[in-house]
Amino acid sequence: MGFITKSLFRIFSNTLAVFVAAYLVPGFHLSDNVLHILVVGCILTLINLTVKPFLKLFFGPFILLSLGLFLIVINALTLIILDFFSSNLTIQGYLPLIYGTLIVSVVNMVLSLIGRTFSHKD
Repeated sequence: MGFITKSLFRIFSNTLAVFVAAYLVPGFHLSDNVLHILVVGCILTLINLTVKPFLKLFFGPFILLSLGLFLIVINALTLIILDFFSSNLTIQGYLPLIYGTLIVSVVNMVLSLIGRTFSHKD
């Protein structure tokens, strides 16, 4: 996959993940406008590309000590940042944040595995 294809796939993956979380989790509200949902996906992709690597670097010892489980906390932090920067997403409380984080993580993981499977050439 080329750079543009990977970037578009990441935006699609993040948009779908946030949409699924908003659909399944009460208190995780997303705008009904398709354009607003795409903007939220783009903002989350930008956060994942810019802020998340610094969070992983800063919290690296905690990630190692927890055998990677602290990555869930980092994913929750990215959703908090997304909620702060996007008026199209509202997370009301810690429980929706936790459930939303888990759903976004699982959806992105599954779509990433699917993307890797189809990007390999025989």
